[in-house]
Amino acid sequence: MDETKFNEKLRELMGQIDTLPEAERDRLKMLAAETQARHANIRKSVSAMQENIDFLRLWIKYMLFDLEATRRENAYLRKMLEQDNEN
Repeated sequence: MDETKFNEKLRELMGQIDTLPEAERDRLKMLAAETQARHANIRKSVSAMQENIDFLRLWIKYMLFDLEATRRENAYLRKMLEQDNEN
């Protein structure tokens, strides 16, 4: 369920809650407000996790780049050592 659909359904629920007797209305309004707050927290958490995943992907790319550079340098230095040993 996307954000727009969730908010629409929550508004419908709040409208239906307003038609109930007052004793039930307060309890259900409180539950609906808690649901809205939890939804906002979940949305924040998902957003933070997506940002962290993006950061990890970038970090892995840098690490792979560094690994490849280290391998190239290692191969170059081995070649230099082999040439020195031949002389």
